[in-house]
Amino acid sequence: MKVRSRVGKLCLLIGVVMGLCTVLALLSSAGAYVSGVGIERRVPLGPLLRQEFKDWYACGVLSLGVLWFCGTNRLDPGRTARWVLGHLAAACLFSFLYVTLTAWLVAGEPSIMNPGQILTFSYLMKKMSLHYFVTNLIMYWLVVFAHLGWVYYRRYRERAIAAADLQRELVEAKLAALRMQLNPHFLFNTLHAISALIHEDPEAADRMVARLSELLRLSLDQSTPQEVPLAEELGFLDRYLEIEQTRFGQRLTIVKQVESGTQEALVPFLLLQPLVENAIRHGIEPREEAGQVGIGAARKNGRLELRITDDGPGLSNNAAHGAKEGIGLSNTRSRLQHLYGEDFQLELSQRPQGGLEARIAIPFRSKELQSKHDAEPVQNPNY
Repeated sequence: MKVRSRVGKLCLLIGVVMGLCTVLALLSSAGAYVSGVGIERRVPLGPLLRQEFKDWYACGVLSLGVLWFCGTNRLDPGRTARWVLGHLAAACLFSFLYVTLTAWLVAGEPSIMNPGQILTFSYLMKKMSLHYFVTNLIMYWLVVFAHLGWVYYRRYRERAIAAADLQRELVEAKLAALRMQLNPHFLFNTLHAISALIHEDPEAADRMVARLSELLRLSLDQSTPQEVPLAEELGFLDRYLEIEQTRFGQRLTIVKQVESGTQEALVPFLLLQPLVENAIRHGIEPREEAGQVGIGAARKNGRLELRITDDGPGLSNNAAHGAKEGIGLSNTRSRLQHLYGEDFQLELSQRPQGGLEARIAIPFRSKELQSKHDAEPVQNPNY
């Protein structure tokens, strides 16, 4: 495969160089022909084209050799003087070979400037060696600097790709660390709930332990991606809510309003659980009467909007202020920022009818749309 790739790159390089020489030969021929028309002298088009193509194709063949030499004589730190001397010697050799090859190819052609004269090898060698030496050196250095520019561009691209890969790995590591912070936080709160029931209602505590084992298995699964479909996230949340409803019984009512078509939207894994946990802890747990927690999802203007509401005391209560600065919410904000940059919203607000609302707005993406996006050529990777 490597040999085939190298052969393909070599063929592409030869095609590009010779194609460029073809264009230059045509332009040079057109310029010479128009110049002859301007001074009212007929320029024979056939000999003109032959000479120009032989001239530029000779330059193209030798330019391939120059590119090969540039690859072997690299401009590395500490080798600048050696690099310059090597190319000065190669430039003189290039000029000699170019004059020799062109003179050999053009010899025998009729002169364009002097009709009736046949160009000879010795005449061409003498004329071109004297008149085109500096031009040949300029052509050589143009090829060298073009190769040098391409080398630096490739290095820039490699560094940019390496930096993007490193940034993506760093973000993934930070997201993994943030997600793992939720596990002991969630585990501690759930075990506390189980301990409160283990003597009062052993059967309920047993059910909670069973659900807890399922939750821990899912939350500790390292193969779970950072983003999952909303339907999967809601399924995980249902297991958590079973634990809380076992704990609170009729005191807790869950109301879901999930808009059709949003279940396939990708959301960060373990996004909803900390928010629902805060709503229950600060909106349901402190009071004796029954309460309600709402979970909503809707698509608006190309974005997925998630809402977690409760009918508790809201922001006026000191505990609510603590929820705003708690581990769950601060962790959620950090994960959203790492995943979406500034393209997200996380707001806590007081509901007019009482209670607190947590609102999240993120770009609406599904697995199907994500797969199409990944299949397209990447121009600006941004994780």
